[in-house]
Amino acid sequence: MQKLIKSIFTPSDRLNRIVICGVVTLLVASLVMMFLVSHRALKREARLNAEQTLEATVQHVDNILLSVEQSTGNIYSEMVNYLDQPDVLTTYCRQLIQCNPHIVGCAICFKPDYFPGRHLYMIYVHPKGGGKKKAQGAPLIVSDKFGSRPYTEHLWYSVPMTKGKACWTDPLPEEEDEGVTLSFCLPIYDKQHECVGVLAADLSVDQLSQNVLTSNVSSHGYSVLLASNGSFIVHPDQAMRSGKTIFTQEEYGGNSTILHAAKVMLAGEEGSMPFRQRDQDWIVFFKPFIQTDVPGRSMEQISWSIGVVYSEDQIFDTYNTLLFYVVAISIIGLLVFYLLCRFVIRRQMRSLQRLTHAAQRVSEGHYDDPMPPLRREDEIGLLYQNFEAMKQSLDNHVKELTDLTRTLKRRREVTREIYAKEQSVDRMKSFFLYFVTNQMIAPAEDIERYVKTLSSNYHDLSPTEVSQIVGTIDMKSNTIIEMINDILNAADDETGKEVDHA
Repeated sequence: MQKLIKSIFTPSDRLNRIVICGVVTLLVASLVMMFLVSHRALKREARLNAEQTLEATVQHVDNILLSVEQSTGNIYSEMVNYLDQPDVLTTYCRQLIQCNPHIVGCAICFKPDYFPGRHLYMIYVHPKGGGKKKAQGAPLIVSDKFGSRPYTEHLWYSVPMTKGKACWTDPLPEEEDEGVTLSFCLPIYDKQHECVGVLAADLSVDQLSQNVLTSNVSSHGYSVLLASNGSFIVHPDQAMRSGKTIFTQEEYGGNSTILHAAKVMLAGEEGSMPFRQRDQDWIVFFKPFIQTDVPGRSMEQISWSIGVVYSEDQIFDTYNTLLFYVVAISIIGLLVFYLLCRFVIRRQMRSLQRLTHAAQRVSEGHYDDPMPPLRREDEIGLLYQNFEAMKQSLDNHVKELTDLTRTLKRRREVTREIYAKEQSVDRMKSFFLYFVTNQMIAPAEDIERYVKTLSSNYHDLSPTEVSQIVGTIDMKSNTIIEMINDILNAADDETGKEVDHA
């Protein structure tokens, strides 16, 4: 374990880690920028795809609505001449159902007391089985009621009669026993241009939804069409097409994100909004449903909103896959790069390690150790050659210093011997001078005493005594002179020896 730790924290691995850290920093910065741009591009692509899907869905739905409107208009142009012949009107109802595959029911109703003796009069034709089958012998219903209420109380009658314009109604399941339908309502005018009734063509919500969803151009989402009252006209889940509004369905009642998105859509806005459903994140791209302006199409625009719903996982599926592969490839690439750098750097560091070992041996005083050969022509090889030349030069200088040291040592020994001899001679001279000086003191003192006696008592001394004193002085003087001559002779001999030695 310790060897592993030491191998990890070697200088070469530190250099390797510095290189890897720099590469990782640049790589991470590049990947972050790439994924940010990719994320934005995917969102932009999803938006473009949603816009295309929205346009295609709007066009498809509008084509169906337009075909119903045109079929109803064609029947109306023929039927308007027979408003006083109820039997003929039933024929036109049947023709309208048969001529358009999207129409599942037809109703012709008149204002109260239009026919004498009949307060309310309505003809309603629909295929047997609630629009699932269209048979030539579809049952004919003539009634003054629609569902449980008179037809005059229903929006599909009251709205066109009030506004005098054609319109589409929102899904109202309570008004239809045979399934949820939309109704295209066309006001009927008599020859006096008075609105006397309504021609209504029913369109099955289930059939319309299936038609739209099967032709959906998007492979990552589904289309929804929301009526102005909040009910679904197009939705892949049949339970959602029950005619209940999104605000009254229990599944959506507690989901604030869905309700908020629905309110924004019903407000006529255009854009996108995230929401969460069944523990999954979704995005809905929506816009108001605007009908195509076709010549002769005289009707108010409906307040529907169309949208395309995408799962975020589906939108970013390619992005997440790309992220996984790029991260995996980056990790593997970094590992391979680390091992390659480690191999190359360690190989390059071997020469430096040799130099380090050689420098350590030089620092320990082993100047004459031979250096291993190195065949390299790069900077490390040049450094190796210069270090080898420096080591050789240093070895030569050390040898010269060693020889010089030895010479100085020998001279120091000789000098020390000479110095010892000189000290011995000096001691002998000092002793000799001390001895001679002591020997000369007594005669000098005698000479001084006799001279004082002679000078002070010259008249009182006899010639004999004077001669005796002078003789004594002469004898003492000779003694001192002999000692001085001996000293001079000894000094001359020593000086001669030093000259000879030099």
